[in-house]
Amino acid sequence: MKSSETLIKVLRYLRRYWIFLGMSLIFAAVTVVLTLYVPVLTGDAVDRIVGVGQVDFDAVYAIGKKIAILVAVTALAQWLMNVCNNTITYHVIRDIRKEAFGRLQILPLKYVDGHSSGEIVSRVIADVDQFADGLLMGFTQLFTGVLTIFGTLGFMFSIHPWIALVVVCITPVSLLVAGFIAKRTYSMFKLQSETRGEQTALIDEMIGGQKVVQAFGYEKKAMERFDEINNRLEKCSLRAIFFSSITNPSTRFVNSLVYTGVGLTGALAAVSGRLTVGQLSCFLSYANQYTKPFNEISGVVTELQNALACAARIFKLIEEEPQTADDADAAVFADVKGTVDLSHVDFRYRPDVPLIADLNLSVKPGQRVAIVGPTGCGKTTIINLLMRFYDVDNGEIRVDGTPVRRATRDSLRRSYGMVLQDTWLKAGTIRENIAYARPEASLDEVVAAAKKAHAHSFIKRLPDGYDTVITEDGGGISQGQKQLLCIARVMLCLPPMLILDEATSSIDTRTEIRIQKAFAGMMEGRTSFIVAHRLSTIREADVILVMKDGKIIEQGNHEQLLRRGGFYANLYNSQFAV
Repeated sequence: MKSSETLIKVLRYLRRYWIFLGMSLIFAAVTVVLTLYVPVLTGDAVDRIVGVGQVDFDAVYAIGKKIAILVAVTALAQWLMNVCNNTITYHVIRDIRKEAFGRLQILPLKYVDGHSSGEIVSRVIADVDQFADGLLMGFTQLFTGVLTIFGTLGFMFSIHPWIALVVVCITPVSLLVAGFIAKRTYSMFKLQSETRGEQTALIDEMIGGQKVVQAFGYEKKAMERFDEINNRLEKCSLRAIFFSSITNPSTRFVNSLVYTGVGLTGALAAVSGRLTVGQLSCFLSYANQYTKPFNEISGVVTELQNALACAARIFKLIEEEPQTADDADAAVFADVKGTVDLSHVDFRYRPDVPLIADLNLSVKPGQRVAIVGPTGCGKTTIINLLMRFYDVDNGEIRVDGTPVRRATRDSLRRSYGMVLQDTWLKAGTIRENIAYARPEASLDEVVAAAKKAHAHSFIKRLPDGYDTVITEDGGGISQGQKQLLCIARVMLCLPPMLILDEATSSIDTRTEIRIQKAFAGMMEGRTSFIVAHRLSTIREADVILVMKDGKIIEQGNHEQLLRRGGFYANLYNSQFAV
C-alpha cells in the first residue's frame, strides 16, 4: 500500500471531526499571526531607542504592555489548539482500534489460523500507538509550521519585498532536500514495523509456551531466533533512523543560508537608509521564525512516514475480506430437533492438499455419534464444518432440513454446546467463566452446573470460591480443573446439540467416570457428536464413524464394528492388547 493511499484513508477518518479540525486551524492561525506581530512591535520599540538620553520610555512601556497581552493570548490560543489536536488524534485512534477489533470478530477463522496472535496484537496495539504519536506531532507542528511560513513571508514582503525575495529563492532547496529523504524513509519504516510485529509474535509465542520451552530445553534455540529477528530489527531501524536524522541537519544548513542572506541584504539596506535598525531586527527575527518551521516540518515528515507505515498495516487488517455475511432473509434456528445431514461434502484447508472428499452422513435427533480415526483424518475438521467455523467447498450441511449456509451463524452456534480438548478461560471470576454464554444466570444455577460437572468441590476450596479471580490462561488451577469449568459452562446452557472433542482428556479416571455419567444424562434426547481417542469412552454411542483420509470407511455401533473385524476392531484391540 502506497503512502499516498494510506494518507487518503487517514483523511477519511479525520473528516468525521471537521469541527475540531477547523477550530484547530483557527487557533493555529491566531497563534501564528500574534506570534509574527510581536517582532513588529519589538522593531518599533527598538526604533524608539535612538541613543543615550534619547529613549521614549512611555512609548516603549506601552509597546511592552501590548506585547505582554499578545503573548498571553497566544499562549491561550496555543493551548486550545493542542486540546483540539489531542481530541482529534485520540478520537481517530479510538475509531481505528474499534474498527480493527470489530473486524477481528467477523474475519474468517482461517485468517486467525494463518496469523500469529502476537503479530495481530502488534498491529492493534503497537502500530496504532506509533500512528497516534505521528498524527499528534503532525497536527501540533504541521499546521502552525505551514501557517508560520506563509505568514512570515507576508510580513516580510510588507516590510521589504526585495529581501523577502532572497528568502523565497533559497527556500526550494530546503523543500527538495526534505522531500528527497522523506520518499526513502517510508519503505524503511514499513519494514521496521513488520519486523517489530514479527518480534512481538515470537515473544508472545515463547511466553505462552514457556513450560514447553523449558521442558524441552528450547531456551537456547528461542534465544537464537530472538537474536536473529532482533538483529534484523536493529538494522532496518538504524537505516530508517539514519535517513530520518539527516533530514533535520540538512534543512538546518539550508535555513542558515536563508538567515545569512537576510542578514547581509538587510545590513546593506540599513546602511543605505532604506531600512531602519528596528526593521532589520524585525527581519532577522522573521528569518529565524521562517526557518524554524522547516526544521520542525522535516521532523514531522519523518514521523509521519513512520506513522503512515504503521497505519498501512492497520488498514490492511481492517480491509481484510470478512467472512461471508448472513443472508438478509437467513433462517434463525429455534427449537432445534437435532437432525443433521451432510451431503457430498468436500473440504480442504489448502487448495493443493485434499482432506475431506464426498462425505455423506445422516444423523437422527437424539443420536450419539462418535467419530474416531487416526490423527489428521478430519475428525476435528467435521466439528469445524458443523459449527460453520469454515464453510464447505462443495456439498451441503443441513440442520432440521435447513442448509446451514441459509441460516444465521449465531443461531446455529447457539444450538450447539461444545467442550474441546483445548480449554479456554477468560480473565475474571470462576462464576463469570461458567456463565460465559448465560451472563444472566443466577448463582444457584451456576453452582448446580458446577456440581453436575463435579467442579463444585475444588471451586469451594479456592480462596474466594466462585468469586475467585483467575487469569486468562487459568493460572493457579490445573489443566483438569480448567476442563471441568468448560464442561460446567456447557452444563449451564444445555443446548439441543452437543460436541465433545476429547472433553475428558485431562481429567483423572475416577472423575472421568462421574463426568461420563453426567454426560450420559445431558446427552439424553440431544444429538451429540463425540470425538475421542480413548475408545472405551464411546462404547455406548449409537453410531460410530470410522474415518481415514477424510472419508468414512466404517459405520455402525461398537458391537457391529468389532464383529466386522475391520479398521475399528484393530484400533480398539490395539488399545487393550495385553
